[in-house]
Amino acid sequence: MGFECQFKRSAYVSDTAVHRSKMGFILQKNFHHPINHQISKSSMQTNKNCTTPYGIIEGFFGRSWTWEDRRNYAQFLALNKYNFYIYAPKSDKNLRKDWQQDWPTEIKKSLSSLRQTYRAANVQFGIGLSPHEIYLDYSLKQSRDRRAILDRRIEQINQLEPDILCILFDDMRGDIPDLAQIQIDLAHQAATTSNAKKIIFCPTYYSFDPVLERVFGVMPENYWQSFARQLDKSIDMFWTGEKVCSTNYPTEHLAQVAELIGRKPFLWDNYPVNDGAVKSNLLQLRAFDKGHSQLAGKIAGHAVNPMNQPWLSQIPLASLPLAYHGQDNYSAEAAFTNICQHLCGNALAEQLQRDIYQLQERGLKNLSLHEREALHATYLRFGDNPYAQEIIAWLNNEYQFDPACLTE
Repeated sequence: MGFECQFKRSAYVSDTAVHRSKMGFILQKNFHHPINHQISKSSMQTNKNCTTPYGIIEGFFGRSWTWEDRRNYAQFLALNKYNFYIYAPKSDKNLRKDWQQDWPTEIKKSLSSLRQTYRAANVQFGIGLSPHEIYLDYSLKQSRDRRAILDRRIEQINQLEPDILCILFDDMRGDIPDLAQIQIDLAHQAATTSNAKKIIFCPTYYSFDPVLERVFGVMPENYWQSFARQLDKSIDMFWTGEKVCSTNYPTEHLAQVAELIGRKPFLWDNYPVNDGAVKSNLLQLRAFDKGHSQLAGKIAGHAVNPMNQPWLSQIPLASLPLAYHGQDNYSAEAAFTNICQHLCGNALAEQLQRDIYQLQERGLKNLSLHEREALHATYLRFGDNPYAQEIIAWLNNEYQFDPACLTE
């Protein structure tokens, strides 16, 4: 179950352009590519400068990305030296409430095509399965029946040949006796049945944030310590930090969590995601902060949860590799400026920098009607530029908060 990464330092160049093709806007960006960059069937090879694989997990509530968005991201992630993409949208019922059922034929075909797109791009492809409250009323008969159903569902997922399988117990009731032991058994079962090279497990309580107990019930005693003692060490564990939506990840905190769960945490980074009641009013465009440049080697991996807006998400996402590569030399402010110029073009980049406070700090609900209309008119001038188009859609209230999102 090796899961490692390969990259060489990349650099932006000045001839970045965005153009229209049959698939819509495609990012054209020149990087210094590794020679003969290949991913083996068993694992990604490790460059000596890389100790932390990073990727994205499409794991948000609200308006979903389109299949075209997801396909286009294979190119974006490959160019930016991301290692993986995990398909886990909250809107996919066959991964959540109706997890026992295979996808309808057309969706399964789309997923199979998506998987091939990521294979061609040398980006690992993952699936996030949330067996919704499989452990409730866990009598012996139900235990056998539900385990059989879980095996069958994972065998269906195996048809996609994912590199990564995530077993996700977030957003579920947790005040249940022996919860940790039940989840450990299910994670081990999933690992045995799956043909994925890497298993990542998300506990019900994945942060110290008290909101989790307020929403999902009191955490059972010694919940985290049970994973340290009994969960196979080849299985990684997601963790979001001190909060569900953490702004930083202090070294001391990560070391404390590693000791608590018996392994380095696999970071689920809820930036720039904007699906919560408050953050759905924001466009989180700024680059990852300086603290992200110090994470290498302290975590097992780094999965970023993007925004509902796929094009605008590229702006902060493009900064994470720069943080890992630059380390002490990384500047979030410089990264934001440079990325906006290279992705959006100089004129739109300058406009975004002028408006960033309104877009990311004040937010939609705090803008007056006059301010909204002025912003709308401003971004209309950029025509069919996809970044500007998403800002216009946001101003038009096309990204509605999904009340199913219970934590933030």
